[in-house]
Amino acid sequence: MKWSVEQIEDLPLIAKEFVNKASGHRVFAFEGEMGAGKTTFIKHVLAELGVSDWEGSPTYSIVNEYIGGNGEKLFHFDMYRLNDETEALDIGFDEIVHGTGISFIEWAENVSNLLPLDTKWVRITKNEEIREIILEL
Repeated sequence: MKWSVEQIEDLPLIAKEFVNKASGHRVFAFEGEMGAGKTTFIKHVLAELGVSDWEGSPTYSIVNEYIGGNGEKLFHFDMYRLNDETEALDIGFDEIVHGTGISFIEWAENVSNLLPLDTKWVRITKNEEIREIILEL
């Protein structure tokens, strides 16, 4: 599934479509260069899932936990600052991604060996005028 984003105002609709298409999947690994829009897109996906108290990127805390509109646990990880996968294990990453919540992981390539086999990859690319969001199902 592929979406083209021409302006930030497109994101709520794309997030809604993303949530519908990705329904039933639990772990999403986001990849894209710095500034591609990973955090911004995850913010819109979380809003579509009923999160109204978004705390921003977990760049320093590594993970933010939310409760969605249906009471489900949602996790937003930012693995950019990890030195190695052991640091992820120290915060309980393995238990979280193999648990019952839904996880959205930025810089997932830094923990690729710890991801469940059924992880869905989301690639965000950008050029001067447009971003593309690709969900591999």
